[in-house]
Amino acid sequence: MSTLLETWRDEAYKQDMNTKAGQIYWGAYFAEEKAVYEQLLKDPGTVVKGTVKELAERYNMSVKHFAGFLDGINDSLITPNPIEEMTEDTEVSLGFDTEKLYYNMCEAKADWLYELPEWDAILTPEKRKELFLTQRKSHTIIRDKKPGRNDPCPCGSGKKYKNCCMRKEQ
Repeated sequence: MSTLLETWRDEAYKQDMNTKAGQIYWGAYFAEEKAVYEQLLKDPGTVVKGTVKELAERYNMSVKHFAGFLDGINDSLITPNPIEEMTEDTEVSLGFDTEKLYYNMCEAKADWLYELPEWDAILTPEKRKELFLTQRKSHTIIRDKKPGRNDPCPCGSGKKYKNCCMRKEQ
């Protein structure tokens, strides 16, 4: 028997965004997800709690789609929910860390979420820009500059690179 999360993933990850059916499916899901975040961000200090089924009904989502929502928000929660084994009757909490949530939305490239006007009352534009840039830089690989032929060898021998370690590489 599949868990709620497995059922969600089996259905959702089969949807190809390059097809009309996939675009309709994900478009509908993203609209539901956005509506939940709009409500949560209006009062970020209130921790919403309830069973999966109760919260799905509260936010006008199917239980399966709400399991997908919980999968998406779980890394941003102060106390993660047991999403791998949850059932409709599992008690969950939506107490989130605002900065972590914004950062994760940026990481997911979910502009329909990190550009919500509700963020204006929660994080300053400067803080949002800082979190956005921090997230983008987290995937940037910075390589050390390779020494030139006539530069001192980085091994500390005092010789030119061409007469020391560069020879060993060839």
